[in-house]
Amino acid sequence: MEIVPALLAENFEDFLVRLKKAESFARYVQIDLMDGLFVRTESFSAQKLNTIKTSLSFEVHLMVEDPAAYVSSISNASLEKVVFHYESRVDHHLLIAAIRKKRLKAGLAIKPETALKQWKGLAQDIDTLLFLTVDPGSYGSPFKPEVLGKIAEARQLFPDKVIGVDGGVSLDNLKTFGKLGVDYVCVGSRIFLSEDPEKNYRLFLDRVEHDSREGAGD
Repeated sequence: MEIVPALLAENFEDFLVRLKKAESFARYVQIDLMDGLFVRTESFSAQKLNTIKTSLSFEVHLMVEDPAAYVSSISNASLEKVVFHYESRVDHHLLIAAIRKKRLKAGLAIKPETALKQWKGLAQDIDTLLFLTVDPGSYGSPFKPEVLGKIAEARQLFPDKVIGVDGGVSLDNLKTFGKLGVDYVCVGSRIFLSEDPEKNYRLFLDRVEHDSREGAGD
């Protein structure tokens, strides 16, 4: 299971500071873009994202009402995947086609309250299912354990899909996600809201390795 640092910042300068720190210890990160409508928080624009030069590869998580507008304007050589919300106001199939046209991977993000039956018809058209285990839009929101059952069901229904978890990830629940077959977890506040993000990142890596060894010994 991969640990993906999640970069969420309302201020572009704060974002750049976190990005620079992440470059020293990570290979891949998630960048959150927010419009202040789909979630209460607003971040910087897609145009500013285009100016970023980084050694990291990244995915962008669009917490926005109109992801099609963002996809049409996003252009960055380090971008690998666009993750948009099922709940956003968009024609899902047209948006997936637009993402593919840019030769990017497509991911579907799912809010905690959204039922599996609502979005499962789209699953075969995308690369990644990203389950939010908190209400989106800010660091440190409370974890919602009711999402765990949806993750388990999705893993059984879609064994070939990459499954990610975003929000509320801690050292204490990493083992649970691993047992559910989660491929990667996005970790934001528990890495970056401290003086030593790299140390926190390493703690998550060590816990995954420990849990993996322990599981192999069962």
